[in-house]
Amino acid sequence: MTISLLGYMGSGKSHVSKNLSQKTNFRLIDLDETISKQHQQSIAEIFENRGEIYFRKAERRILEEILASEDDAVLSLGGGTPVYYDNMNLINEKSKSFFLRASVGTLASRLLLKKNTRPLIAKLDDSDVPEFVAKHLFERNWYYSKAHYTIDTDSKNANEISDEIIKLLEI
Repeated sequence: MTISLLGYMGSGKSHVSKNLSQKTNFRLIDLDETISKQHQQSIAEIFENRGEIYFRKAERRILEEILASEDDAVLSLGGGTPVYYDNMNLINEKSKSFFLRASVGTLASRLLLKKNTRPLIAKLDDSDVPEFVAKHLFERNWYYSKAHYTIDTDSKNANEISDEIIKLLEI
């Protein structure tokens, strides 16, 4: 079984996936890290050097390879992964998907702590981040809401979220 975690940047996908992987003994796969390793470049460098279209094609190819595996895995997706091609349909067909939903306020405060590591918001004034997040999240929510399960993550830690996922899947 593959458990796919999706949601906006700052929703806790990476943190929860590590915790969930340890609790379930499932292999941990971070899609962005896998893409970076295969290309020997950061995601930001791939975007800068090759462009978003190249990145999204590579992302789709690697996503298909991961989801074709029969191994038990926890897959942390990139924030934009569900939005492109028919990725969300593929994710739902080949895995159990969980939308880690957080409020705009929670996302903005988390993102501001690591703003310089987030290319989408690095150049924004701090005061503009909440509005950017709200607009971007509005565009992506349609895709995120197609996940098999939605978990509200505000005021929950990775341990509580992982336990909720395990209970829902009865594993």
